[in-house]
Amino acid sequence: MKLTKEEIQRKILHCFTGTLVPGAIFYLPFYKLLPMRAIILIIALFLAASLMIELARVRVPIVQKFFYKWFGHMLRPEEKYKITGSTYIAASALICALLFHRHPDIIAMALCLFVLGDAIAAIVGISIGRIKIGKKSLEGSLACFVLCMILFVAVFPFVPHLLDTWTGHIPFVTALIVALLVTVLELFPLKLSKTITLNDNLTVPVIAGLALLILQRMG
Repeated sequence: MKLTKEEIQRKILHCFTGTLVPGAIFYLPFYKLLPMRAIILIIALFLAASLMIELARVRVPIVQKFFYKWFGHMLRPEEKYKITGSTYIAASALICALLFHRHPDIIAMALCLFVLGDAIAAIVGISIGRIKIGKKSLEGSLACFVLCMILFVAVFPFVPHLLDTWTGHIPFVTALIVALLVTVLELFPLKLSKTITLNDNLTVPVIAGLALLILQRMG
């Protein structure tokens, strides 16, 4: 698979939403601009709208024509008749917001880790990946792991107030475990059966959030 301009645009968009949305989820309640329940409602409405668009682009010819004219170049071939990654991420954000509504820092970090880690894994894997592991590559997975560790060590501690409940830093062991977890689950999506595989856009942020919460409490 060749690294195309469309794939780069797709990942840039994911990175933009992967920083903007977690930032909004954390800072809007922190500064009392919106309560968490309002944020959950907004995410739920966005997800509902996204699902309706997904259904319409497959079943309604006029919507399909419009969608593919403006956004079709950013779709992967396997997404033509399936739910796109962005809708799965919206669903994951909603699940995280519901599960961790008292821990907006965990929501923000879990979403950011996966979206940015997945983006760098795809870009590195497609551009220089040589050692293939299924449809992905070892190089892409290593890039994902390194980026997650950089976020834990050199980014999150300097984001204002993000780690207030962590005394200003994430313990190295916690960072290592969660970074490995994100990397492995991005590389090997969870399977319910031989024919049913859970989309990593949906599962990884939720599992990373659970791991962060458990490790924080074990702290």
